[in-house]
Amino acid sequence: MTTTLDDIRTVLIEALELTHQPADLHRDTPLFGALPELDSFGVVQVVAALEEHFEITIDDDEFGAELFETVGSLTDFVDAKRATV
Repeated sequence: MTTTLDDIRTVLIEALELTHQPADLHRDTPLFGALPELDSFGVVQVVAALEEHFEITIDDDEFGAELFETVGSLTDFVDAKRATV
């Protein structure tokens, strides 16, 4: 069984077509502003991929820079969303 963190790593790599390996992405790895691939279009791609992968809905008012601050902040958000489903 994989953890949410493992799945987040995979979703980020696939959605943004990163050359990173999953082990390269840690909870404290910065995202927005640190990954050139995570621009406004990249955010849309990641949100769509997260919604599909985790079968959740992310409302427009839920995603901002703080959500994409680190891999950990994104993981915590997804865990919280899954807990309410």
